[in-house]
Amino acid sequence: MKVVAFNGSPKKEGNTYHALQLVMAELELEGIETEIIHVGNQKIRGCMGCGTCFKTRDEKCVFGDDKTNEWIQAMKEADGIVLGTPVHYAGVGGTMKSFLDRAFYVAGANKSLFRHKVGASLAAVRRSGGIPAIEQLNRFLDYAEMVTVKSNYWNVIHGTAPGEVLQDEEGVQIMRVLGKNMAWVMKSMEDTKETAPELERKVMTNFIR
Repeated sequence: MKVVAFNGSPKKEGNTYHALQLVMAELELEGIETEIIHVGNQKIRGCMGCGTCFKTRDEKCVFGDDKTNEWIQAMKEADGIVLGTPVHYAGVGGTMKSFLDRAFYVAGANKSLFRHKVGASLAAVRRSGGIPAIEQLNRFLDYAEMVTVKSNYWNVIHGTAPGEVLQDEEGVQIMRVLGKNMAWVMKSMEDTKETAPELERKVMTNFIR
């Protein structure tokens, strides 16, 4: 089994990275392969709502000038996905949001590519705004019909300078417990995947015509 994590921070080894590492360490202890992909320092355009991915259904965004399509395939192949973000104005970092808008739109256009994968979200923040940020990330996981994992508190860790989150004892525990719970859920689902409900075709209702 494998978990792919996405670091939405512009800083490669900032606090979001350290938070993800805490989760990944617990997964690795359970024999699960992990990979952290750095998204936050890339140039990624936002979704244009063109609908091309619904027409082609080739598991690709029409804009191929960045790594979004490569990362979509990494998510498709993984058993679990972790989304990590810094907090910008009580929300997800802009580059991360642009990537997720496109990736999850493509996934939905192609028979829910991420359906029934195990997912988790986390945020690293100086002081406040972490809960709105993880709620924003969770909307992507929920939309994709993923199974989301929780810890023993909200998945937020605090720090300012890179590495300071490691001094947040409660935050460190939250990330460790998150990793342990994710490993348990993944292994449990692996044992029962043959009984998973079939995918239903999406019903689309417009209230204004």
